[in-house]
Amino acid sequence: MKNIFKNFIIFFVIFVLIAGVFSIYNSPTRKAENVSLDVMVEKIQKGEVEKIEIEGEKIVAFLGNEEMNISYKEPGQSLTEVLTDYGLRADELKNIKIDIKTTTGFGFWFGSLAPFLIPLVIIVVFILFMARGIQGSNNRAMMFGQSTAREINNKKEKGKRKKRTTTFKNVAGVKEAKEELLEIVDFLRFPKKFLDMGAKIPKGVLLLGPPGCGKTLLARAVAGEANVPFFHISGSEFVEMFVGVGASRVRDLFSKAKKSAPAIVFIDEIDAVGRQRGAGLGGSHDEREQTLNQILVEMDGFDINTNVIVVAATNRPDVLDPALLRPGRFDRRVVLDVPDINDREEILKIHAKGKPLVKGTSLRAVAERTPGFSGADLENLLNEAAILTVRRDKKQVGMQEILESVEKVILGPERKSHILNKKEKEITAYHEAGHAVVAHFLPNCDPIRKISIISRGQAAGFTLKLPDEDKKLHTKSEFTDDISSLLGGWVTEKEIFGEVTTGATSDLKKATELARKLVTQYGMSELGPQTFGDKDELVFLGREIHDQRNYSEKIAEQIDKEVARFIGEARRKAEEVVEKQKAKVKLVAETLLEKETLERESFEKLVK
Repeated sequence: MKNIFKNFIIFFVIFVLIAGVFSIYNSPTRKAENVSLDVMVEKIQKGEVEKIEIEGEKIVAFLGNEEMNISYKEPGQSLTEVLTDYGLRADELKNIKIDIKTTTGFGFWFGSLAPFLIPLVIIVVFILFMARGIQGSNNRAMMFGQSTAREINNKKEKGKRKKRTTTFKNVAGVKEAKEELLEIVDFLRFPKKFLDMGAKIPKGVLLLGPPGCGKTLLARAVAGEANVPFFHISGSEFVEMFVGVGASRVRDLFSKAKKSAPAIVFIDEIDAVGRQRGAGLGGSHDEREQTLNQILVEMDGFDINTNVIVVAATNRPDVLDPALLRPGRFDRRVVLDVPDINDREEILKIHAKGKPLVKGTSLRAVAERTPGFSGADLENLLNEAAILTVRRDKKQVGMQEILESVEKVILGPERKSHILNKKEKEITAYHEAGHAVVAHFLPNCDPIRKISIISRGQAAGFTLKLPDEDKKLHTKSEFTDDISSLLGGWVTEKEIFGEVTTGATSDLKKATELARKLVTQYGMSELGPQTFGDKDELVFLGREIHDQRNYSEKIAEQIDKEVARFIGEARRKAEEVVEKQKAKVKLVAETLLEKETLERESFEKLVK
């Protein structure tokens, strides 16, 4: 209805404009006045008329004062007869120029037919325009089942500049993953070499890894290295509310890819359609499962000679259907892990290009301070540092802005408006000092990098602990010391002020979760080397919301006792450190109240 109303308004405006043009064209330039024939004859006798034009029955008299008089005679009468009947003599017309206008063939027919043809033409054009709009809607409805994949063609066309492509040089780290994917590149570039040897071209490669580790970037780099067309689509783009649309889009996608073969089809977040069948809502015939069935057929059906490789990415391989993971489909799995310190440094160098860094800025030091950061986190880190530099009206990104951005990414932005009163600020200072001192004097805790009582995110203050080198394995003593450091703030509040506050809520929650993991997941308790509880995932909700017990109530009681024992031992250890190093806790707290922030070097000087 909106389109119909809009089109009607457009044609109405066009019609008014045409009518206006005709009216301007036909309107006289002089001031015209309709008069009777006797008045016109009287003006002729007085010599006021300079020229007379006759057009059919219309008589136009041009006066000397830029005026016109218009009169009409009866059809079939000549001007002379009319004027003679009114007593005008022939000699009185000698000095008046008389012009008789006759309508030409075109003008006659146009004047006769235009009043009928113009409205008819406008109506016909309006109907055709509306029919075209309806046809376009029908075409879009017919295209509803076509694939919405974006194609990136890396092949250079004649006469055109080659587009900038992503290659393995643009991807830092993940050396093993790139070596694995080099085989895929060779398959696409030199398929005959492998076919002559009797080797089958792999159908699918599954990229596994946490969010932000470069799965999409790596897939784009494979397409750039192989110099083949690259079709990119998300798993959620297949599924619609209408049954059969997803399967139709899968067929259309693979049909386009086969025409452009050799090619790569990249399905991002494949778990949106690749979840295990027979679970969740909709039974066995819902739209998502039909889409998955079509993907399975296209990847390893009767057509075995297609030179199309499907690359998919997911961070949830545990929920994928087993049929997707069998040989012949996604039988190659490339794991992308969180980058180590060397990879982080290389990633920082790539993202630092185009950003003016202060001379002497050490990206190695930044890499040491960012364990656990993904590639996306590191990119965001340098972007936040650049934004902070602009806000401070500086011309180069310095180490100070980068380190502040590290804290912003980990903890959130500073909340300078979150002002504590004097008592709360003192409690926060002692709380953070307790965390830091307990962690410093326990042998298995990571070094203290920074302590601050400036509010960030939801925390009134923070103590930043980061290891000197990356760790893949952790021991029981490391976990128990970490629990003690988490309880250090709570213990210090109780020791100094005689009571505790709500500031330790987050610490207590983390300590309890860690203690429970020691018992139920890591097998580090007195209950022995076994795990307790299975994750029961409701697939249609997409997240783990329920732990299924595979143990009795008696074991559950023993688990609770073990968790309480870990917490109790950690508390006693923290109390011993705080009581023994009480003077240093007070020194650190007083320094925090004065300076608000302590870096690693300043803190270690205080507690020596």
